[in-house]
Amino acid sequence: MITVTVFHSDTKAYRGFRCEGHAGFADRGQDVVCAAVSVLVINTVNSIEAFTSQAFTCDHDEDMICLRLTDEPTSETKLLLDSMIFGLKAIRQQYQKQYLRLKFKEV
Repeated sequence: MITVTVFHSDTKAYRGFRCEGHAGFADRGQDVVCAAVSVLVINTVNSIEAFTSQAFTCDHDEDMICLRLTDEPTSETKLLLDSMIFGLKAIRQQYQKQYLRLKFKEV
């Protein structure tokens, strides 16, 4: 299962996210759920970097990517993260909840 944890402050402002795991929908290299989640997450990171002035750190390895905002989110960053979450919810609805877990954590 892929787990995406969205971090937020006590005021619900985004602080970042962590995506880890594999969906298990199909074999590696053939898993459309993993591919869809990867595209959304990586595009969100790249879009924040390219289209906003947002300061952030990003750590990753083969099975995990973690983005942490180093200051308050810009309106553009909020929109991009809202869009990522919207897409993740659509994937959960389309491919059943057993492949993708989306949770929110106050940090």
